[in-house]
Amino acid sequence: MLDHLSFIIKRFREHLWIKPLTVCVLSIGAVFLSNLMDMSDLGRFLPEITKGSTETLLKIMASSMLMIATFAVASMVAAYSSASRSATPRSFPLIISDDVSQNALSAFIGAFIYSVVALIALMNGLYGGTASRFILFSLTIIVLAVIIITFIRWVDNIARLGRLEHTITKVETATAEAIKKRQSEPRLGGIAVSSPPDGCRAVFGKAIGYVQRVDTAALQTRAVESQLRIFVEALPGTFCTPDRPVAWVIRDASGKVSDKDAAAVTAAFKIGSSRVFDQDPRFGLLVLSEIASRALSTAVNDPGTAISVTGTLVRLFVMWNECGKTADVSAVQCDRVAVPELSVADMFDDAFTGIARDGAGMVEVVVRLLKALESLAAAGDAAMRNNARRHARLALVRAENTMKTPEDLTAVREIARFAL
Repeated sequence: MLDHLSFIIKRFREHLWIKPLTVCVLSIGAVFLSNLMDMSDLGRFLPEITKGSTETLLKIMASSMLMIATFAVASMVAAYSSASRSATPRSFPLIISDDVSQNALSAFIGAFIYSVVALIALMNGLYGGTASRFILFSLTIIVLAVIIITFIRWVDNIARLGRLEHTITKVETATAEAIKKRQSEPRLGGIAVSSPPDGCRAVFGKAIGYVQRVDTAALQTRAVESQLRIFVEALPGTFCTPDRPVAWVIRDASGKVSDKDAAAVTAAFKIGSSRVFDQDPRFGLLVLSEIASRALSTAVNDPGTAISVTGTLVRLFVMWNECGKTADVSAVQCDRVAVPELSVADMFDDAFTGIARDGAGMVEVVVRLLKALESLAAAGDAAMRNNARRHARLALVRAENTMKTPEDLTAVREIARFAL
C-alpha cells in the first residue's frame, strides 16, 4: 500500500498544477477563517489595526505577485526547455518535479489569490472586528515573509535548474533510489523465476506502452484467493504489445484460469506511454547514456560531459554491487509470484553501448571508459566482471575501426589489456 501510494504521489509531482491549486485553496480558506476570530473575546487583548494599513499591504501584494508569478513561469519554462535540449527529454519529469520551483510557483500564485480575496473581503466590510483585522494583518505579514524567503531560495535554484550538471545529478539521484529499492527486493518480493509449466495461460496487458509498475502484493492476494501461480514476464521498463504476455498464470487444481482472474492479474501491471524511474533502474542508466551520447554528437562536441557521466555510471554500478551484497534474497513476501531478477548484461548494455559507439573516435573518452570498466571488473562480482570485460572488448573493436592515429590506438590497446 505504501509503495503504491508513493508511486501515485510521484506521478502527481510531475504535474505543475497540483501544488498551486492546493495553496490557492488554503489561501482562500485562511482569508475566511480569520473572520471567525470576531466570535471570540480576543479583540480585547489585541492591538487595533487600521483598515487602511492592511488594505495598502494587500494592494501592493496583489499588484506585484501576478507579475512575479508570470516571471516565475517564464523562467521555469526556459529552464525546462534548456534541460531537455542539453540533456535528454527523458529527464524532463525529474526536472519538472523539482520541489523548490514548484513550491515557489505555488507560493507566488497562492499569495496573489490570497491578496485578491482578502482585499475584496476587507473592502466589503467582512472584517469589522479588532480580532479579525489583526489576524488578517498578521497573516499578510507572514505571507510577505514567506514570499521573500521563497523568492531568494528560488532565484538561487533557478540559476542551476536548466544546467546540465544539475540534470545529471537529478538523474543519478533517481537512479540510485531505484537501485536501492530494487536491490532491497531483487525479485520485487517474489520467488525465483523458473520456466512456466505446460498449461499456463498467457495474460496480456490492457494497453500498448511501457510497464511502469508491477504490484506483486496484488498478484499475491489474487493468487492466494484463487489458488494460482503467477510467472511475471514483463518487468518494469518492458514495452508491451498485444502479442507479448505480461505474465503466465496456472491454477494449482485442475481447471482453467478464469477471465476474472486474468483481468485481476492484468490490472496489477501499470502500463503507461513512457518509462518511469521508480521500479526501473535500467531506465536511469539509459537516460545517463543518452546524455553522454548527445554530448558526443558533432553538434555539441562535449567529451567532458561524457567522461563525467561515465564516472556517474561507475558510482551507480558499485552501489548496485554493494547493495546486492547486503540484500536478503531469501526474504519472500509473495511466494506464489515468480519474478525474474534484472540482467546485469542488459544494464551494462543500457549504460555503456551508446558511449562506446559515439565516443569511439575520441581517445580521451575511450580511455576513460576502459578505465571505468576496469574498475567495475575489479569489483568482485562475477557477472559484473564478465560484462565489464565484454564491453571493454567491444569498445576496443569500435575504437580500432574508428581511430586513425597509431599513438591513440596504442594507448587504448594498452588499457584494454585487462579484458583480453
